[in-house]
Amino acid sequence: MTSSSSTSSSVFSALAPYGWDDAWAAEFAPYDAEGLLAGRVVRVDRGQCDVVTADGTLRADTAFVTPHDPLRVVCTGDWVAVEPGGTPRYVRTYLPRRTAFVRSTSSKRSEGQILAANVDHAIVAVSLAVELDLGRIERFLALAWESGAQPVVVLTKADLVPDAVTLAHLVQDVETTAPGVPVLTVSAVDGDGLDVLTAVISGGTSVLLGQSGAGKSTLANALVGSDVMEVQAARDVDGKGRHTTTTRNLLALPGGGVLIDTPGLRGVGLFDAESGVGQVFAEIEELAGDCRFHDCAHESEPGCAVLAAIDSGELPERRLESYRKLIRENQRIVAKTDARVRAELRREWKKRGAEGKAAMEVKRGRWA
Repeated sequence: MTSSSSTSSSVFSALAPYGWDDAWAAEFAPYDAEGLLAGRVVRVDRGQCDVVTADGTLRADTAFVTPHDPLRVVCTGDWVAVEPGGTPRYVRTYLPRRTAFVRSTSSKRSEGQILAANVDHAIVAVSLAVELDLGRIERFLALAWESGAQPVVVLTKADLVPDAVTLAHLVQDVETTAPGVPVLTVSAVDGDGLDVLTAVISGGTSVLLGQSGAGKSTLANALVGSDVMEVQAARDVDGKGRHTTTTRNLLALPGGGVLIDTPGLRGVGLFDAESGVGQVFAEIEELAGDCRFHDCAHESEPGCAVLAAIDSGELPERRLESYRKLIRENQRIVAKTDARVRAELRREWKKRGAEGKAAMEVKRGRWA
């Protein structure tokens, strides 16, 4: 075995549990030729990150990777090229992402925030300790579909709903809200449902999403098989709890695959998620194809198939109201983003114009 093939073999052995495959190896080949190390980001914290490599887990600085663009910063789940040595050690670049989970920031700058990269499954954790918020579930699902990952809704704390009939009704409500999405019930306390969830997510990368108090850290501990995440009890009365996870951490699962745990998300803003919204409300978009007018707003137009479905009871009115809300929100975000891009271009043009004018003044001074 040559030294090169031996090195390749050791990289596969070390990184395969984290999702390394032939396709990633092919993408990394040019950086391998430069002597850089391949690795996956397992945690990002204040401009630095922990990267698992064939040489172990390394601490590296991310300053080289466009820190001014929130969508191009290094994030948990990225595959990166890391310098083999040096103090500080730097991440040179990240490989093209297969998927990316992005939400709108809570600021008014119309920017996106990337939460996780290269994800196969987006687990939306929803607590059964409180009343179901179907609109919020739809919002999470829109972002999950838009990311390119397969959503999975996990109803946590199922042990708090001992009545089987009540639990079945709750599951049915969520299934109606999440067409085409697996809906699982899980109790991390007694282990019910964990085997099914483990089978669904094994072998890939999953991101765990949800509000604080949804039981994400408890679920992460149950899936990993150890208390890797700090857990603080939420009040069963209202489901509220303190944030237990403050960073996004990538954890290897004993049954294969990896899990990215995220902080509880107070705000879940859409960010250019038109396709994701369409998938969440697939039945509405299918009905819209039968409307008399192709640009039907489903408000009061004659021949509206969507309104007819509401009148007949085929479509719940709540679904249409939620669909309208998310469509309007997404349109506002896209409009603001486009406006921001145009403003940035105008500033760049003015800057270049001023530089050109200054250069001409210098030339004229020389010619005079």
